[in-house]
Amino acid sequence: MALATVYAAGVLCWRETAEGVKVLLVRRPDYGDVSVPKGKLDPGELLPETAIRELLEETGVRATLGAPIGSVSYTAGGRPKFVQYWAAEVLGHQVESAQFTPNDEISAVDWVLIAQAKKLVSYDHDREMIATLQDRIKRGAARTFSITILRHGKAIPPGDWDGPDSTRPLLHRGLDQAMTAAPSIAAYGPARLLSSTATRCLTTIEPTARLTGLAVKASVGLSQDAYAEGLSKAAGQIEKRLAKRQNVVLCSHGPVIPELVEAIRHGAAAHRTGLLRASNLATGEFAVFHLTAETERPHLVEVEVHGAG
Repeated sequence: MALATVYAAGVLCWRETAEGVKVLLVRRPDYGDVSVPKGKLDPGELLPETAIRELLEETGVRATLGAPIGSVSYTAGGRPKFVQYWAAEVLGHQVESAQFTPNDEISAVDWVLIAQAKKLVSYDHDREMIATLQDRIKRGAARTFSITILRHGKAIPPGDWDGPDSTRPLLHRGLDQAMTAAPSIAAYGPARLLSSTATRCLTTIEPTARLTGLAVKASVGLSQDAYAEGLSKAAGQIEKRLAKRQNVVLCSHGPVIPELVEAIRHGAAAHRTGLLRASNLATGEFAVFHLTAETERPHLVEVEVHGAG
């Protein structure tokens, strides 16, 4: 019988200094290596939450996830393992507030210039990620903002509800999906939350609002009713977000989501496979679009999809 895959996540932190760009590395005495911080998925987590939690536990750094920067699959202890990594720019106040105490797992953390880091790390996949970061910096694609599109959780079927469609509530499964997604959505540091006026959308985004402390702006233009009546404002909402370059979450419906994705595609270079997957979110899933923050017109760096299913 094949052993189940072990999932893990890590973060390649970077920051600008007077000497140049530095990245954060950890030294692990048990393995005798130097590597990018990472750790295993805990039950009930999605990988973005794992990445932020493990970074904090290993280094004391609180960061906001940027674009995915690589993944690796290998065998460890006789079991297949998959690790997803994100880049994250760390600002001065985050460095200053980080509290690290050497321990049995991590003996030291070091901010190292990129050229030196490529020589220090023990693994080729870490070296490749650092090279990818270097390339993004050269192309102006390292500093990004994110647009997160969240499809509402599993709701009571229309045939089982005798009220207006917009008032259909979430099933228990949908409530669980919303709770599971919230910490991972929060990992991208949203500054604004927008939602369809439908009950199932407002309930889905509520755990994220509670966790981030942000208010939810309800928009009829993101609703399924508006879409059905030809009154959708989905594309206009995306145009506003592209102009403001602000991390945002939009919670909407299956029929509306392709319109949201299409608007992002027109505001960015196309990643065909990722965009197609993002256009077909299942209930409770969310897609995160990472776009350049400093180019004249934002273009897409990466798109990723997550959800409890």
